[in-house]
Order: sequence, then C-alpha cells, then structure tokens
Amino acid sequence: MIAVDQLTKSYGARILFDRISFKINPKERVGLVGRNGHGKTTLLKILLGEEAYDSGALSIPKNYRLGYLAQHLEFTEKTVLEEGMRGLPAVEKDHHWKVEKILAGLGFSRSQMKARPETLSGGFQVRLNLAKTLVSEPDLLLLDEPTNYLDITSIRWVERYLSGWSRELVLITHDRSFMDSVVTHTMGIHRKKIKKIAGNTEKYYTQIAQEEEIYEKTRLKDERRRQEITQFITRFRAKARLAGLVQSRIKTMAKKQKAEKLEKIRDLEFRFSYRPFEGKQLLSVDDLSFAYPRHAPLFSDLRFTVHSTDRIGVVGPNGKGKTTLLKVLAGSLAPGAGSIGYHPDAAVGFYEQTHVHRLRDSFTVVQEIQSSLADGDYAAARNICGAMLFEGDDALKRIAVLSGGEKARVLLGKVIATPVNLLLLDEPTNHLDMESADALLAALDAFDGAVILVTHNEMYLHALANRLIVFQKDRVEIFQGGYQDFLEAGGWEDDAAEASAASEADPAPGQDPVEERKNKKALRKERSKIIKARSRHLNPLLHAIAGVEHRIETLERELENAQADLIRASKEKDGMRIAARSIEVNRYRQEIDYQFDALEKLYLEKEVLEKRYALQPESVEDP
Repeated sequence: MIAVDQLTKSYGARILFDRISFKINPKERVGLVGRNGHGKTTLLKILLGEEAYDSGALSIPKNYRLGYLAQHLEFTEKTVLEEGMRGLPAVEKDHHWKVEKILAGLGFSRSQMKARPETLSGGFQVRLNLAKTLVSEPDLLLLDEPTNYLDITSIRWVERYLSGWSRELVLITHDRSFMDSVVTHTMGIHRKKIKKIAGNTEKYYTQIAQEEEIYEKTRLKDERRRQEITQFITRFRAKARLAGLVQSRIKTMAKKQKAEKLEKIRDLEFRFSYRPFEGKQLLSVDDLSFAYPRHAPLFSDLRFTVHSTDRIGVVGPNGKGKTTLLKVLAGSLAPGAGSIGYHPDAAVGFYEQTHVHRLRDSFTVVQEIQSSLADGDYAAARNICGAMLFEGDDALKRIAVLSGGEKARVLLGKVIATPVNLLLLDEPTNHLDMESADALLAALDAFDGAVILVTHNEMYLHALANRLIVFQKDRVEIFQGGYQDFLEAGGWEDDAAEASAASEADPAPGQDPVEERKNKKALRKERSKIIKARSRHLNPLLHAIAGVEHRIETLERELENAQADLIRASKEKDGMRIAARSIEVNRYRQEIDYQFDALEKLYLEKEVLEKRYALQPESVEDP
C-alpha cells in the first residue's frame, strides 16, 4: 500500500498540490485525471522519486517495485526480442515467450521481433518501451498516455491485458472509454486538491459537479446570513439593552469562516467555422493509389465519395497508410494514380499531428493564429485564443515554451480560424487532456460540414462515424455503416486471432503441426493446474491480508478519535481523562505497529508464493 499524506508541491508561486492525501491499496487500478498542466505527470514522478515535494510524507513499502513507461528511448540489445527481455524480472530472465506474447499484442510481427530496435519507427520504439515495462511485472505500474502511438487493435489488447492486472496500477490517458474499461478507481487533481472514488470517470465528474453545486448553494446561504447579521449589528449597536445580543452576533461572525467563491475553471469551448455549402457531394475519389518509392502500394483502386454532412472514420493498424491517405486528400502528397475531384465550393481544413513542427518558435500564440486568418484580424485571433484557453497574457506566450498539449490547441485554433466545410483530422486527441478531448468531440458533432477522421479513440468512432475506411489485411475497404455495425460484422476479430497466433513460439524445424498442437494443449492443461494450485494457496493469504488491512484502518480511526479527545481533555485540564487517553493512544500506536509488521510478513509470503507459481510449464507441483 502506498500512502501520501498532506503533500504539497509548487513551482515558485504556482501551487500544484496543496496538502493532498490518498492511498493506493492492493489490487487497485487507479485512473488519474485532471487538466493538462495540473500536475498528473509530476505526481507520477514524485511517486518514482524523480521529483521532490515541498512538504508532507510519502510512504512506500520496503522492496516494493515501481514500473514506469519511460519516454526516453535507449536500447542496447541486438534485436527487439532481446531488448524486450531486458524488462523481465531476474527470476524470469529466460522467459522469452512472455515477451513474445506482449510484443505480438502490441502489433510487432515476427520479423520485427528479430530486427534491431534502432531500425523501428518512433511509434514502435515507444511500444517496445511499453512492452519492457509490462513484462517487468512491478508491484505498481505507472502508465502515462500508453495509448499514444498505438492503433486500435493494440489498444484493445492493452485494455484486456490491464483489465487482468493483478497488482496496482496508476493510469493517465485522454481516452475516456479506455480508462473506464480498465480502472477500479478514479482519482482526480482538482483545484490543487485530490479526490479518489471507487468507480469510473463519469461517477467521478458527476460527484465533483454535485459537491461544487452544494458548496455554492451553501456559500450563498451563508453570505445572506452574514448580511443579515451585519445589518442587525449596524442597526442595534448603539442600543444598550441589546448590547449582549449584538456582541453575540459579532462573535458568531468572527467564528464563522467566510467561504470563498469558487474560481471559475474554463473548459475548452469552441466551434469550427463553417463555410456554407449548397451541393450534396464535396469530393469524389476514383481509382486512387499511392506508394512511396521502392515500397509496395499503401492503397490502390480506392473509390468513395464524401457528402456534405458525412462523418468518415479512417481506421486500421499503424503504418498501413491512414495518415498518408489524409495527406493525399489534402493535397500535401500527389497520388500515384487515380483522381480526386473536389467541388468548386469545397473548403478544406487539415489538422495533422506532426504539424506542431511547423509552428514558429519565435511567434506568440496569437501571432500564429492571426497568421491563419485571411484578414489578419487581431481581435478575432484573441477571441480564438480565448476559446483555446489562452486567455490574457497566455496568448502572448512564445510557441517555444508551450507543452505538447498547448501546441495541439494552437493547431486546432489555426484550423478553426478559417471557415471550412470539410475537416481532415489526423489523431486530433493526442496530447489533449480528457476535458479538451470531450470538448473537441462536441465541436465535431456540432460542425455543419463533413469530417474525415483518423483516430484510435473508439468513443469518437462510436459517437461520430457513419462510414469507415478500413485498412486491414493489406487492403483498404469502405464499410457502409457505423463503428458498432463494423464490430458486429466481425470487426477486428481476424486481427486478434492473427496476433494470438503470432504470440506462440515458432515450431522447431521439421516439427509436425499436429504434434505441435498436442504440445500446446498439454501446456495449457499444465498451466491450468498451476492456476488452480496458486488460487488454493494464495486466496487464504489474500483474505488474511485484507483482514489485517481492515484492522489497521479501524485502529487508525480509533487512534484519531482518542487523540482528538486527548486534546479536548488537555484544554479542559481534566487530569484523569488526560492520563487515560494517553495510555489509550500509546496502546493504539503499539497495536498499529504490530499489525504493520504482520502485514509486511504476509506480503513477503505472498510474493514468495507468486514467484513459485509463475506461469511456466515446469511449475506444476504444489509446494
């Protein structure tokens, strides 16, 4: 169990956390939410010991291992598989099959597993780091935006993998549906405080909204009462016979702390500018093909039309041509063959995730957005800055100092600066926080024109898409229906089966496939025996751990009550009560220490059992 108590963290005058406290209990999978810049990543670094805090306490059990998805890429081994095996615990250093299974789930082919890590694309190098983190099987797994650079099939695999994670997990992601499918608890950083609940993000945000509504109603009620008391004091202060009553009201005012009005927190609120379009068909694509030099075609003979209010999702594994298709449609790349026919009144807005490199570091936010306005209207640029949450002096920040999420908002601001009737969007939710991603979804839903969207966010696909362009099995198909229709028609099942097959080790040269299947069946049977034996010995231990933890929590509450009564007794100078409560406080502290020692022994016993029952064919006998 990790415990954070009264922790404060600030950068200069800017406070991120103000005396926050929380616990991460065994087997909890916690989703960490909050706006960009409010301290989510900083909190993970504090847990890791990579970032200092100003005050408070952080308690981590002895020999408790933390695993973190590193953004820094550093590889030393000759092959991807060997590099992945670096993440294995020392007792499993030869278990290559575990690494193969995870690499396959993350979309690595057999040939990629044999390649040098340096030859991979940036996205696959990040996936390799993720694989190393997962196979290390730490006690607490810390994941910061693990779905970035993953395609849908890989995200679905990671979702299933994390849903079965048997230890502790803290997850940061902008993908609400992914988080809700994985976590058991949601913890949010809000107004420099932290709140943790059992349940998903919807329950968390509903509870926050209700609490703030109650706070505001209570504040207004108290404010009216203060005004009434102030009027009474002013009116009757000079009347001697009411002096006692007036003094009583003055004391009431002094005792009652004035509740401050909650600072308004702005969410991203904007609309894409729409250029009216009277026709029915914005563009038509006929026999479109494209291939990079000395490479096989990414797509060929592609045909489809885009109507004035279409919502088309472009989906499929990474590296198959989704972004390239958008670039060809936008005119950034010339097609190899075929044609694209745009209506004369079509106006296109193109958002591409790599375009952040085209932002000019020396420009301010308002200058960048102003440069996208046809008339260069400064007031209009400031309004767009405000909609993108760059208010006041924030609009005068240089691009060079912005975070990835802030640069993504600048790009969106540049897109909405010009009226369009067709939006081409490539992974627009990357680098946005959950609130901004929700606002973008609402803006796209309200847009009067057409949208062609490359995304791995299944919530977006469910909410928006009425047709799909599907890259799958080395071909591109147009699916006439929404994303749920696609899943019900078979969806990614074939890809999942291929990934599962890829996770099995290659058979030995000349091995009979029938014999191989028998061996695999026997292996599965042996693993089933291991799992049953593991549960038989581990479940009573887990029950004992839960009992001790419950006893500690009860004792801590009783200790807190005894300490509070000891303080009251001291103020009242009640000697007998002071003596009794002092003995009681000391007894509670000794008992809590004893229970923590017992808990540590139980956890060590649990760790030994888990290692003994590691999923390996030879571990089939009971201890």
